[in-house]
Amino acid sequence: MHLAQLNHECLLHLFSFLDKDSRKCLSLTCRRLRQVFLDPKLWTLLCFSSLRQLRRDNFVLGPSLRCLNISWHSSRVQVCNIEDWLKSSFQRDICRSHESLVSTFLSHVCCTCPNLLSLTLSGCGHVTDQDLVPVLQSCRKLRLLHLENCSRVTDGSLEGAARHVSLQRVTVDFCRNVTRAGLQAVRERRPEIQLSAVRSAEMIPDRKPEALAPIRSALQKVLLFS
Repeated sequence: MHLAQLNHECLLHLFSFLDKDSRKCLSLTCRRLRQVFLDPKLWTLLCFSSLRQLRRDNFVLGPSLRCLNISWHSSRVQVCNIEDWLKSSFQRDICRSHESLVSTFLSHVCCTCPNLLSLTLSGCGHVTDQDLVPVLQSCRKLRLLHLENCSRVTDGSLEGAARHVSLQRVTVDFCRNVTRAGLQAVRERRPEIQLSAVRSAEMIPDRKPEALAPIRSALQKVLLFS
């Protein structure tokens, strides 16, 4: 019996054991297997270990997606986490090639994945509240939000999480622009949420140069009269 002669459910089961690239290669062999590849039921879980993988046409976003994980562990993450006004031109060039990848991807998730239950973002230094809040508004069944080393995430995302009716667990580890006040607001509004924030409120938040000017002026006066 040829592989393509198996029924659709059997083929879905076989495809589920393959990685994204293998599924894509197999789908190019015949129309029947292509239909299996495009079936949203095959894509309940998506894991990406680099931002480059988001560009590949080897997966399908659809209403069957339940768990999404984008975890990028690279030396470039350190460059992404530098404040924009402190980056050199070389560092800006590094970021320019990928800074909108996760944001664009999440906008597609908002439109196509209303049944998402779990979202994990790690090392996504360019993701902002403007990217996360729409996901929280669109994916009303979301139960787990895990953010790690996402330097541009602020209390705005925490506020969106507090308004979300289905969230059961929120993690914002090593997110330096999250404050104690923002964490406390979530605890007061949604005490039932399991909230974790390792080091986040203890880290030094971003401060734009104009915000630092009064501090420098005050320090100079202190030094002058001491």
